[in-house]
Amino acid sequence: MNKDEESMAQEKRLKERMGRVKHKIMVMSGKGGVGKTTVTVNLALTLAAKGYEVGIMDADIHGPNIPKMLGIEDERPEMSEEGISPVFVPPRVKVMSLAFLLASKDTPVVWRGPLKMGAIKQFLSDVFWGDLDCLIIDLPPGTGDEPLSVAQLIPEIDGAIVVTTPQDVALLDSRKSVTFAKELSMPVIGIIENMSGFKCPKCGEVIDLFKIGGGERAAADMGVPFLGRIPIEVNIVESGDSGIPFVLAHESEAASAFETIVDSIEHIVKGE
Repeated sequence: MNKDEESMAQEKRLKERMGRVKHKIMVMSGKGGVGKTTVTVNLALTLAAKGYEVGIMDADIHGPNIPKMLGIEDERPEMSEEGISPVFVPPRVKVMSLAFLLASKDTPVVWRGPLKMGAIKQFLSDVFWGDLDCLIIDLPPGTGDEPLSVAQLIPEIDGAIVVTTPQDVALLDSRKSVTFAKELSMPVIGIIENMSGFKCPKCGEVIDLFKIGGGERAAADMGVPFLGRIPIEVNIVESGDSGIPFVLAHESEAASAFETIVDSIEHIVKGE
């Protein structure tokens, strides 16, 4: 089989794999450090808890942190006749990440654009995702190779969720992510405002460490849905480091916020 035939066969597999996925969603952020991967993981687990079959594709090639946040760093995908089998996380989540394939946790990925696009294409075409209700694609910050590759490879994608924090510098970049999606004729499912207020565990006073309400105002200004705000909680940090998503480990305002956000995403994606 020559290169052209191999490429055509891979594109055919990609269409077949994605044809078995009902909804495909990108999670983006304009800048790093806004909690995008934390949002991805907890959205996926919240959906799974509601009975949905969910896949997480870690497309953050240079910083693949999904396995760490799910406590599956030492797992490895297996090969089968159908292709690469993603790592399974109970109750109904399948995960694929470049982190599973690196020699060690300290190994950097020193790749340019074409190699990154090739890896993303393989994740979509050669991983046996099976029948999924939703595939959530966690992207690196910005509007570079990775989000552009996903948008080109999955033209029927349901849309993008943009994660931001309330402060102006984060909002400036999140607005660029919304514009990126619109320029590619990709629906914007909505904006999530993360790190939105901190309740003192001793006195109960809410402190707006990074301001509050900026994500909602940006959504209104740009004509896209506002999905909700997630407060800062100590448990979020601890659960991320321990590999137990906090929506499973704790009853809290943040966990409740995720449930409300998932309800909104369901209605928007289904066109309700």
